[in-house]
Amino acid sequence: MNVIPNAAKVAALVSEPSRAAILTALLDGRFHPASELAFMAGVKPQTASFHLAKMVDANVIAVEKHGRHRYYGIRDEEVARVMESILSIAPPVKIKSLKQASEDRAVRFARTCYDHLAGNLGVKLTESLLNSGVIGEEENAFTVTKKGEEFFEAFQIDLKVVRKKRRSFSHKCLDWSERRHHLAGALGNALLERLLELNWMERLPKTRAIKITADGKKGLKETFSVEIE
Repeated sequence: MNVIPNAAKVAALVSEPSRAAILTALLDGRFHPASELAFMAGVKPQTASFHLAKMVDANVIAVEKHGRHRYYGIRDEEVARVMESILSIAPPVKIKSLKQASEDRAVRFARTCYDHLAGNLGVKLTESLLNSGVIGEEENAFTVTKKGEEFFEAFQIDLKVVRKKRRSFSHKCLDWSERRHHLAGALGNALLERLLELNWMERLPKTRAIKITADGKKGLKETFSVEIE
């Protein structure tokens, strides 16, 4: 009897272009209706619903019902981590328009990777925390130093609450566009949520890209020594 997990089943899900496009769109960490995901993947609503049902059955994505409507999102951070790893080795998409080029630049600069910050800015913030001694580095994860405990307290991130969450605390996530690691896990999520709360960053509709506000440019420079042009 073969007891090896059926990796081929999951690989087959991702190998279909429309499903891959839907999963990539869901890396924004939000839940979306099938019609919106169909638009983002460039397929008909019926086609999107077919693919979504397959991915729900495979426990790759979750569905929430609100009245007559259904909303879909990536099941957990493990699925997001696998997708981000696949994207890191996938060949780049050929840019065919100015709109595509603009969207590509925005996503590469700053985006959500499920529920934490990624892209060039995500890597720069992680490197800033490392260089300033706020976090340390192990093989597969980051650690919070004594200085880091003080930093996060001053930045109004309660590490006791963050550590109680039933998930990885501060693992490394390989950034597909930068090919370097950024901070993920519960701590990465707490950092992103705090930056959004401060209005230093804003989520944009129908995209994973993150917009940096004027307050954000000032705050990131003063707090993390990261300059945004």
